[in-house]
Amino acid sequence: MTTLAELSEDFTSLSEVAVDHLLRLTASWSLLADLSFSDMVLCAPDEHAPPLTRFVVLGQVRPNNRSTLIVDDLIGSLQPADEWPLVRQAYESGQRVVGEVAVPALAQAVPVWCIPVRFDARVIAVLVRLQGPLRGPASLYEQAYLSIFERLCSMVSDATFPYREDTVAGPGMPRVGDGIILINDVGEVEFATPNATNALHRLGVYASTEGKTFAEAGLRLRVVERCLEYGIPAMEEVDRSSDVAILFHCVPLYDGGVVTGVVVLLRDVSDLRQLNRLVLNKEAAVREVHHRVKNNLQTISSLLRLQARRSDEIETVVALQEAERRVRSIAVVHEVLSREPGEEVVFDEIVRSIVLLVEDTVLALHPVEIVVNGELGTLPTDLATPLALALTELLTNAVEHAFTDFGGPENEHVGVVTLDLCLEGGHAVAEIRDNGRGLAEAFTLDSATSLGLSIVRDLVRSQLHGTIEMSNVTYAEGGGTLIRVVVPTEIAT
Repeated sequence: MTTLAELSEDFTSLSEVAVDHLLRLTASWSLLADLSFSDMVLCAPDEHAPPLTRFVVLGQVRPNNRSTLIVDDLIGSLQPADEWPLVRQAYESGQRVVGEVAVPALAQAVPVWCIPVRFDARVIAVLVRLQGPLRGPASLYEQAYLSIFERLCSMVSDATFPYREDTVAGPGMPRVGDGIILINDVGEVEFATPNATNALHRLGVYASTEGKTFAEAGLRLRVVERCLEYGIPAMEEVDRSSDVAILFHCVPLYDGGVVTGVVVLLRDVSDLRQLNRLVLNKEAAVREVHHRVKNNLQTISSLLRLQARRSDEIETVVALQEAERRVRSIAVVHEVLSREPGEEVVFDEIVRSIVLLVEDTVLALHPVEIVVNGELGTLPTDLATPLALALTELLTNAVEHAFTDFGGPENEHVGVVTLDLCLEGGHAVAEIRDNGRGLAEAFTLDSATSLGLSIVRDLVRSQLHGTIEMSNVTYAEGGGTLIRVVVPTEIAT
């Protein structure tokens, strides 16, 4: 769907700030649609046609509390001014025009308001309200809604609505059906809908609030005072206990640049807050589980290290040290998950910990530098653990074995192991390259006898459903070994 900004650029010469004003209007105008029980469209002259002969529809909104009159989507359509004469009249005069218009879906004409949208002292668009039939005579509350709507329409024409500071409608915001309280310019309640009254009852306010301020009714709301004093929308959540939470959203009403009242939209968010607490408790429990797993793995790592110190057999010591390193690489993943639990984990944090782990645990006779380029971003936890173990093994293998023919530390040749990470078409790609001695001519990964390489091969191919390739780098390219690991970012189940 074409956006309002794109339509404005294609059909009008409105400035960026004027388009931003219209964007803020459409971000808040569901409040207008609900208060008026009406469909609304936003029109602007098509400047590619002769002056005021055609209008382009920039936006459209339907009410949440009444069935729509306009079944079709009109956004982006071009409407002849002859069929929308009241729109042209409102645009030319800069005054609200009230009349009737024929709607193809209905057998009769419907009431229509055409409200000029003013910005920077000039009319830039027209807001059209198409009112559906009311269910009998308007009730007291419907009359109050329409009165508030009319005041907001005057603000649209005065360029005091929408507000520069904030939108007053949208996801998570209280809606008209949630409850409304109208407050006058001195902070006294003029009327409250039944839903609003029920919300006040949940906060312990049972006496009638009509003609009283919230403070006189026993409810202290600083948000109303701020709204009256500064004339900007304000929001506050009031908690009576751990089971009750009411969200107050205050919308100032202007007349001639002076705040003449406040519309308070209320929403009972008790269930949402309880759900949030349950989610937070669950996250805390998951974090605790990962923390305990990490601690248990570290305990196992310490036991393996102690056992290695007590052994006199070199082969046993090496095997225990390798096992300890593998356990610690798995613990790295759980350490990250203990900070940010979830089904995904930021793998770049794990990579940094892996590099530090390899640097701390591997003893090389030759100076070796590990360089990391690129990133993999966020990966599923089911992928992160085996991939972390595989990379740990490959980096360790490169540091320990790639430079065995380079001599001691006095050799000026510095060993470099590079880990390049990237995402390619739904796959995580890791390339480990060293400038060491390279692979033996008869080497194949399938016939590798090293336990570390066997672990990596089985992890990548069987558990991660990926591929791993090992090859020599030509001397023209610096020599050494290149290992390329490619695994899908979504593990098949």
